[in-house]
Amino acid sequence: MIEHAIAIESIPVKHKSVLRQLMELYDYDFSEYSGTDVNEHGLYGYGRVDHYWTAESRIPYFIKVYGKHAGFVLVGHYVPEGATSAIWTINEFFVMRKYRRQGIGTWVAHRVFDRHRGAWEVSQVWSNDISRVFWERAISDYTGGAYEKRRQFADGFDRQFITFDNTH
Repeated sequence: MIEHAIAIESIPVKHKSVLRQLMELYDYDFSEYSGTDVNEHGLYGYGRVDHYWTAESRIPYFIKVYGKHAGFVLVGHYVPEGATSAIWTINEFFVMRKYRRQGIGTWVAHRVFDRHRGAWEVSQVWSNDISRVFWERAISDYTGGAYEKRRQFADGFDRQFITFDNTH
């Protein structure tokens, strides 16, 4: 693996347009599961990009390999309805096809978990087998198997939720 060449960088607002472009690639890949179509301008148009610079509970990161854009991670921190404390989430996670199956995604996920200590909940669309396998393996490796899974319908999708705590 090329971990010496991988970087996770906070995205400054001046590079929001780069994130928007990468989101188009992400949304294209995800349309297989979401069923979404491009709009009249030929774009998917992820509507919450601006929130990553206006809401303290959202943190955007670029994934770079040898200084080149290889994807992104959008992290959230919020208090779920009915809960008393905040949890961390991976709102969106994208590694470009060229960089997949090299251990980059797992390395990035582990470093992001290390940066944000506390309770975590990471969800995947149930029909996205590749995502479910990736996250189960990455989280199992990270936690030594100390995680829980549940399946439920949320946000219009049948989802798997994986929860763990890395406070210590």
